[in-house]
Amino acid sequence: MIVSHKYRFIFIKTLKTAGTSVEVFLSDHCSEDDIVTPVFPPEKSHVPRNHKGLWNPVYDLIEKDGRGIRRAARDLLARRKFYNHIPARILRHRLPSDVWNNYFKFCIERNPWDKTLSHFHMVRERTGGVLTFDEYLASGKFCFNHPIYLDNNGDLLVDRVIRYESLSDELAEVFSMLDVPYDGKLGVQAKSEHRRDKRPYTEVYSEASRKIVENAFRTEIRLHDYQF
Repeated sequence: MIVSHKYRFIFIKTLKTAGTSVEVFLSDHCSEDDIVTPVFPPEKSHVPRNHKGLWNPVYDLIEKDGRGIRRAARDLLARRKFYNHIPARILRHRLPSDVWNNYFKFCIERNPWDKTLSHFHMVRERTGGVLTFDEYLASGKFCFNHPIYLDNNGDLLVDRVIRYESLSDELAEVFSMLDVPYDGKLGVQAKSEHRRDKRPYTEVYSEASRKIVENAFRTEIRLHDYQF
């Protein structure tokens, strides 16, 4: 996640959407006063800054399910005011209101079927390489991004959601508006795809597995009008 006072933008980082590559690129253009959160694993050219501190945890404490209390306690003890995939609904309460209200806020989203396949290969590699796609789908542990950029009522909290499928063109539009120098290339490919099977995702899914993802990701599909 990045808050750039220099360019007056907030980059909300989602999962499996080239977010680290975009963050590394943007961090090179940020000033010493900007907020840049750590990435994992660390990238050599990425320098985190100004992400630690204290804040009023009232919003975290009033979340209904109790997770907010546990998260706030952990974050406060570690002075972890800002972090990698911090949801917009939390971030807006940890930033000054004039920054949140006046800076351009954007994130990236990806076709759920493509994103799910990419996430499966990452999980498979990290768990010994024996997990099957059907086992992964049965687990229900999917890569949801909408909780990162929607509030608890389902309202969009960012000004623009860039599509991963047209990443370069849409980044060019956003960076031009923000006056961020960009020649059409990020110049870095952090956390490159774990997928060895390079077939299009449409050739990998069965009708049953397609439906599982369709049902699980109905919020993102409806919001962005994604098609299989």
